[in-house]
Amino acid sequence: MDTAIILPPDYKPSADEEYMNDYQQEYFRQKLLNWKKSLISQSEGTLDDLRQGGLNQPDQIDRASLEADKALDLRTKDRARKLISKINDALKRIEDGVYGYCEETGEPIGIERLEARPVATLSIEAQERHERMEKTYDDEA
Repeated sequence: MDTAIILPPDYKPSADEEYMNDYQQEYFRQKLLNWKKSLISQSEGTLDDLRQGGLNQPDQIDRASLEADKALDLRTKDRARKLISKINDALKRIEDGVYGYCEETGEPIGIERLEARPVATLSIEAQERHERMEKTYDDEA
């Protein structure tokens, strides 16, 4: 996308238009950027909470509860970090012109799936195949 695309305020991708046209790419780019911004904002709050210490609570139960809360916060922050990485990968796919297409088959992933999971890299069929293979492998282990 060489020129800036300005989306109408009420724009929603539709199956009636050409798949992954400039509007759809811009729509998902903005959706991904907003999601990333939200995750970064949330993780900054988590960092502030973690910096506030409080582990020197005299009561062991209070201290254990606080430690459990901080461990949960760290897991949440790690999950957000991994998701931000996937968002960055999706933004790169938009730049490269391959966003919205299955990594395995090259087929369109589909607007509905991308609305639900904007970082998706596989079509539903490829994802189901992938999960069946994992389950088969897990059952054999």
